[in-house]
Amino acid sequence: MAYADARSRHNLSMPQQISRDTARRFLAIRHLLMPPRSLPCSPESVLAVVDRLGSLQFDPLDVAGRNHDLALHARISGYNRGLTDELLYGRRLLFETYNKALNLLPTRELPYYRISWQNGADGRAGRLVEEQAALAEKVLAAITAEGPKCSSDFEREAAIDWWWGPTSATRAVLDALSVSGRLNLARREGNRRYYDLTERLFPADLLETRIPEREQLRHKLLSRFRGHGLLGAGGSSELWYGTGTTALRTELRRELVERGELVEVSVEGVKGNRFVVGDELPMLAQAEREVASEAGAGGSGPDASVASPSSGPLPDPGRLGCCFLAPLDPLMWDRGALEPLYDFTYRWEVYTPAAKRRWGYYVLPILFGDRFVGRIEPRIDRKAKVVRILGLTWEPGFDPLAAPGFVPAFAAALNAYLSFGGAEALVRPSAGNRALFKEVAAAVPCRRPDGA
Repeated sequence: MAYADARSRHNLSMPQQISRDTARRFLAIRHLLMPPRSLPCSPESVLAVVDRLGSLQFDPLDVAGRNHDLALHARISGYNRGLTDELLYGRRLLFETYNKALNLLPTRELPYYRISWQNGADGRAGRLVEEQAALAEKVLAAITAEGPKCSSDFEREAAIDWWWGPTSATRAVLDALSVSGRLNLARREGNRRYYDLTERLFPADLLETRIPEREQLRHKLLSRFRGHGLLGAGGSSELWYGTGTTALRTELRRELVERGELVEVSVEGVKGNRFVVGDELPMLAQAEREVASEAGAGGSGPDASVASPSSGPLPDPGRLGCCFLAPLDPLMWDRGALEPLYDFTYRWEVYTPAAKRRWGYYVLPILFGDRFVGRIEPRIDRKAKVVRILGLTWEPGFDPLAAPGFVPAFAAALNAYLSFGGAEALVRPSAGNRALFKEVAAAVPCRRPDGA
């Protein structure tokens, strides 16, 4: 019985159970990853991704591509960062503010995130502006009179303590004014951030719109469920940053369920109930139908194994694409669900001491169809116009040469990544996977580690 039909025949207070196969398929479908890179190369596709996921996390590290660019690259064919920059700093249909962390959000939702500015003004950012009042007034006067400025446009002040450590007072004041909503980003040039007055960057009607604080918090809470697609009530604290206390979240989540904006489900083998965005029930029903069709009459059943990424029903070969996911991709937000749902563990190890890293500094999960099958550690060398693969490992039980359809899908993913990085060739790992790269070489320009 399709899930949507089952919901209409049961008490809505009783969460319906779905199989792990259905949950994985649903997440791949709703994350626009089955197949990957299925959207055309256009700003409208960027907006479509943000509309589906609600927000994308921004991180400036660019060794393998910035996080939000990697997330969009996985979903948009031929994606380039200029598409998003135009929406952020040209058409201003997207904007940056703090949600789960620093996120890109639809500008039309700005009134729901004013609470982030208010929290900044009431918190440490506001206190810094008060402590550095003379410098803050100087900065605001210069920007008001002359337009967007970055920290290097001002005389360098003595370093003060700030969130990330000691930094120039001017840079800290600019950041504090932005966090508290008085300034916002006019543009980025590399790592330089140019700020302008908030009222010059956004429509007056949006800035004048006031939404009750509770409603803002409810919207922010919903944004986390929109981002991942199948979150539970718990998980790491970073998932729920800025959404209020645990007790308030419980109240707001109950309200979202009562309003039909969230629907509670039980995923076989995963501890605790999960929540699906109400509008996405048709996608859940589609996933259930697909899994049942592929597994034969009766569906995949409760005994469908997830012990190996290559086990269980497989989708149509035409949808078995491969992609490399960003470390902070919304699909990766709930690290605790990866093992019971995918038999996969992942940790972003950029802040882990080198000697304690298990996989590497900046490693991307490899998704094939609706399964995580391995990890890749690429580096974009823009000067040499190459992508260097520093590491490539596979999950136990997964043979990249034996898995039907994987080699051409992996080759397509590598070629797409080369284009994304502006590279002309791939430098394969110094050890391992030689047979795989021999197969791939016919489709991907490869070089040995020695440059030959």
